[in-house]
Amino acid sequence: MEATPARARAYVLCAVLGALLCLLPLPTVHAPWWAVVLLAALYAGCEQIARRRFAGTFYPVLLAAAFLLPPPAAALVPLPGALFSHVDEGPPWLRRSWRAAQLALAVWAAARVHWALGGRNAVVASDFPYALLPALAAVLAFCLVLTVLDGGILALAERVPLRRAWRGLFLRSLAPIGVHGLAGLMMAVLWRSPYGPVAALLVLLPMGVSWWVFAQYHRENAAHQATIRALVQAVDIKDGYTRGHSERVGQASMMIARELGMDDSRVEVLRFAGILHDVGKLGVPTRLLRKDGPLTPEERRVIELHPEYGHEIVRGISFLGEARAAVLHHHERLDGSGYPYGLLGSQIPESARVVAVADAFDAMTSTRSYRRARPVSVALEELSRCAGSQFDPLMVRALVRALGRCGWHPSVTADEVQPPALFPPGPPVSSGLRG
Repeated sequence: MEATPARARAYVLCAVLGALLCLLPLPTVHAPWWAVVLLAALYAGCEQIARRRFAGTFYPVLLAAAFLLPPPAAALVPLPGALFSHVDEGPPWLRRSWRAAQLALAVWAAARVHWALGGRNAVVASDFPYALLPALAAVLAFCLVLTVLDGGILALAERVPLRRAWRGLFLRSLAPIGVHGLAGLMMAVLWRSPYGPVAALLVLLPMGVSWWVFAQYHRENAAHQATIRALVQAVDIKDGYTRGHSERVGQASMMIARELGMDDSRVEVLRFAGILHDVGKLGVPTRLLRKDGPLTPEERRVIELHPEYGHEIVRGISFLGEARAAVLHHHERLDGSGYPYGLLGSQIPESARVVAVADAFDAMTSTRSYRRARPVSVALEELSRCAGSQFDPLMVRALVRALGRCGWHPSVTADEVQPPALFPPGPPVSSGLRG
């Protein structure tokens, strides 16, 4: 409890009081209480299954309640499921109270909007497509309330800056809640049909199956992210001078890919490529990666093997796709003087040409133990100078355009140390090995 800021507890208390105000008219409301009890029990059961087997919250029952019941009665439906839900961390009473208040307010708002637009009559009469309009407005209200409340708790409890607390929350939640809203509307229409509640419950079966598939996808994606994170952490531990470099190369690669108009799935693969481009350093002796002085020709040949080592490490990871080619070829040059195979021009895979520019850019704009970071403008000038010989001009121009819109905030990737007076400068971008 002590870990929760007082202002966050006050915010939760305000949400609870708001939910209680929504419930105040209950004594004067004429509602089918058996339906309220049935929907509340159904939601509580679905919530228990969802929390243990899947992920997130099962909204169709709540939205069906918003479409079927008066607003105060609808606000009752989420309370048992939220107040008796399993809590993994934090003060249980606080988290349960917050969840119950949040859902009660959202369901109340959705029901209020739905009834105000005549949605109840449309549901009773199965009046399509008119029934879709009040339902859509109710879903938007439901989503908006959740977004506002979630953003507030992020800002107060997690100390997320206000300018970021609500960013993207509404749009990210709109699509999944919209699907749940459609299922809730189907439940409500069948509930008021001659077939009754039993037919309405059948809607939950395909919804549950689709949700299970969606949860499996997210689990697989989480496993992918964990695999990549483990590999990157291993590289960062081995080569401390470039800690954080991999993530920034992934970010720059993603910026280039988006500027080139690649679809989202390919942008994600290019991000993986940037993050994993130096994973082959795991096969290079640590003494060479951390050597202060210049490398001997033999030592350079050993370090130049790291793209091939990296390709061997990731070749069995099927979800990486063309990212594997980028790991192998990101040190190739358009003029054929690169390594490991001396490929020319278009022989170099596009993913590798993207990562090569992102890698060189971050290497120049990050402080290392052997030199200070260069300004972004200087780094872009160097990339432009080497375009056509070392780098693909198309990728360089894409990065310049992306940076012009989004900017770049280079980070220090090594401890701030004062190099000895005779410490050799870092290698130029055209022949760098360690970044």
